[in-house]
Formats: sequence, structure tokens, C-alpha cells
Amino acid sequence: MTSDRDTRIQQAADLIAGSRRLVAFTGAGISTESGIPDFRSPGGIWTRFDPDDFTIDRFLSSEDSRRKQWRLFGDGLLSDKAEPNLAHLAIAELYRLGKLDCVITQNIDNLHQKAGVPDERVFELHGNMRWAVCLDCGRRYAFAEITVRLAGGEEIPHCLDCRGMLKPDIVMFGEQLPVRTLEEAARRSMAADVFLAIGSTLTVYPAALMPQYAVQAGGKLILVNLTETPLDRRADVLLPFMAGETMQAVVEAVRTRLAE
Repeated sequence: MTSDRDTRIQQAADLIAGSRRLVAFTGAGISTESGIPDFRSPGGIWTRFDPDDFTIDRFLSSEDSRRKQWRLFGDGLLSDKAEPNLAHLAIAELYRLGKLDCVITQNIDNLHQKAGVPDERVFELHGNMRWAVCLDCGRRYAFAEITVRLAGGEEIPHCLDCRGMLKPDIVMFGEQLPVRTLEEAARRSMAADVFLAIGSTLTVYPAALMPQYAVQAGGKLILVNLTETPLDRRADVLLPFMAGETMQAVVEAVRTRLAE
């Protein structure tokens, strides 16, 4: 298995080093190594909470649902204190090496930006937990401020200006993805000559369309994921290993090739 893993890492490095437009696509699996729990895997968040309580309709209509959702943040299950792991740092290094066009992510954890990828190169399909926004007056609050209020006993934080309803600036179940972000992500996916998907089951739509767009347009596909995905058979390189150590090894090999 070790020699097979090394061979696959070298194949991935060859594709990335020779790419002109590399797009990285990331899901929850890249951030579990930073201590952020996966939602859908065994032992994940949805084994402890009912997903039906986390729809946008329930949030808007039910005070009890809002209380549960804010408790999720207050309990630290979606903490903004997490730090980038080796996989995030590897992707940022690809940017510094001039090989990365952009990151398209399903995650809301801001770890790509913390690792060093510029904000304008990160397309967040499901929003970002850095902020909460008032649905009445539009005032934005840094999430760090909201977590302090939650820790102080405020169960359902409200806007300090108009006492309007605050909502985490993330896409909830039943809520439309940000149209401009989705359109730009699709455009860049179609233009990618190498598409690197890390830590995603590729089963959540419309995000899962991105690698399909790349493959249909002739791009090469590299998959880094511990479990099988619907696109495994279409992958040019399949890396079913831990994201952090795998991406670190891939980037080291890419750096060697670029120095030759």
C-alpha cells in the first residue's frame, strides 16, 4: 500500500505541476483534522441533532428552533477558534507557488483564509461563520462578539440597533445558495484543467456539480477522500488517505518538480 500511495502522490504532483488552471474543491472531510466535526458521518453533528430543526423556515418561524441553532454555536460544535491543518496549509502553499486559481468550498469555517489563501480566491458556497447579520436592518456582527454574548447566557441574540432577528451568515437547509458565488464557482470549474477535490463525499448538490463540470469540460480529476464517492471511477488520481499528510506530500513533490 505504501508504494501504491507514493505512486499516486507522484501522479497527482505531475498533474498539478503541469496545470495552468488548478481549482481546489473542499468539503467537511478536510476540516475534521482541525477538530471540526463532520455533519453526516457516524458520530457527526446530525447524530446528536435533528436536521429538521436547522432549516431556514424553522429558523424564521420558531423561537425554539432559533434557540437550538444558536446553542450549536454556543456549545462550540461549530467553533470559530479552529486552526488550519496540513491540508489547508498545503492548498495555501499551492497558491503561493502560483499553481492555484481558486478554492471552492462547502465549508463555513474560514480555514482556507486563515491558512493564507486570499479571500477573493475562496468561493464559499455555504457562507462563512465569521459573521451574523440582522435580517431587519442588515447590521453585521463579528461572530466572536456573538459567541461572547452566548457564553454570557443570551440564548437568542438580537440586533443591538433595532432588536431585529440575527442569523448566522451561512446557508441553512432550504435556503438558496448565493447566486453570484455559485455562478463564478461553476465558471471556474469548467475552466479548470486540473480539479482537486478534498474531503467531500460529492453527494450534496448543487456543490457536487463542480467536479462534474470540470470533468465534462476535459479537466483532470484528483480525489482525496477516505470514503468512496460517485466520481471515483472518473478520477485520474484517487487518493483514499488522510487529507493532511497526503496533501503535504503532494505539495512537496510539486515543489520539487517546479524547482527542476
